[in-house]
Amino acid sequence: MSTETETVAARRANFRADAEKWLALNVPDEWRKNRGALDEEQETRIRWEWDRQLHAGGFAGLSLPVEYGGQGLGLREEVLFGELAARAQAPDSLGRIGKILTAPLLIAHGTEQQRATYLPAILSGEQVWCQGFSEPGSGSDLASVACFAQKVDGGYLVRGRKTWTSYSRQAERCLLLVRTDQDAPRYKNLSLLLLDMKAPGVSLSPIRQISGSAHFSETTFDDVFVSDEDRVGADGNGWAMAMAILSSERGAVEAVTRYVEIRADMTLLRDCCARAGEAVDRLQDLELRVELIRWQVSKAVAREEDEERMLGSVMVLKVLWSELWQELTSLAAKLSCSEHRDHWRYQYLESRAATIYSGTSEIQRNIVAERVLGLPK
Repeated sequence: MSTETETVAARRANFRADAEKWLALNVPDEWRKNRGALDEEQETRIRWEWDRQLHAGGFAGLSLPVEYGGQGLGLREEVLFGELAARAQAPDSLGRIGKILTAPLLIAHGTEQQRATYLPAILSGEQVWCQGFSEPGSGSDLASVACFAQKVDGGYLVRGRKTWTSYSRQAERCLLLVRTDQDAPRYKNLSLLLLDMKAPGVSLSPIRQISGSAHFSETTFDDVFVSDEDRVGADGNGWAMAMAILSSERGAVEAVTRYVEIRADMTLLRDCCARAGEAVDRLQDLELRVELIRWQVSKAVAREEDEERMLGSVMVLKVLWSELWQELTSLAAKLSCSEHRDHWRYQYLESRAATIYSGTSEIQRNIVAERVLGLPK
């Protein structure tokens, strides 16, 4: 083993030890013991506080450059921390859209002003972001969005609607995909804006889910002004910006954050609801598949220097984790654990949408078939 390899291994071993110690001391007992019984307000409060704890502890933006407020480590450390957080039953970040989608986008395609303005607040947990892509008439066909931003002096006036806007009630900013040219060809008529959710003309209609929560809203924009300084990329280059965002949304870091939730549910199912020996074979299959998500993420990270091979590894992750979560919660609901009945009812209902948002399983399989396997359309 070379000296450089030994140094990297030692650094990662130290990182693991520090992270495990910090998680053991900082994961809120209220979350670890009662997360299945928390109401939406309590859950939001804990997850928001967790973002601030991560920043104070030096675990926010692990793979982002130091000059932008990150820790300057690698994707491996980011993924490793997610795995350790899952085993410690830590909360998921409320600011996940800002950290996973906005921050990488701004580092790759934003201006220095945008980075200086938004990255510190995102990483510190002070600023929550939402994503304005889906519309009532534009689901899987993202290029057909109708929300229109009219060019005016110094910026744009945005009119239209978005739906299924996650965390919109808590969000201060929105990654907004809009049409900026009614006559330009498809894929060349879109732009990406960073919209202030507190600006005049923004209104929210919460969407109550079958679980009882209202994590999403339908968002209406009535001549909301967005300055030119808050456009990412060139006017008409929104499709490329959206594809950059979606690559992050369905990538390794996104999958490991989902692993946090699924791993916690698997642990609860194994240690409590199924400890009497019920459905042993089914339980073993699910346990194996939960860890296969972690293994697939690790494989993707090992290929980070080869963009094409890494893309092939991450493309399958959305289908894997979303369908697995549904199967896991379905089994748990059938076992009728009296102690955690409320938790499993909530998780079962929440997981129903997992194969729809961020691209349906049908769309995801088409993407894998065409882009990874090279099959004809």
